[in-house]
Amino acid sequence: MSFRSNDTAIDEIIASCNGDLRGAVRALLLINEHLETELAKAYAAVVNRGLAERGTSVLH
Repeated sequence: MSFRSNDTAIDEIIASCNGDLRGAVRALLLINEHLETELAKAYAAVVNRGLAERGTSVLH
């Protein structure tokens, strides 16, 4: 992604928050938190799948 497209994305995010910079940052933080949660779930699924394939119980 180029620097120019980042500026465009930032401008669009700010515009979607009616020019409210704090609102734009708040929205980005919430999105980031959501993505981190989804990533943690994906990692957990991979780990659990690996344990299940080896026959290892996570309850021991």
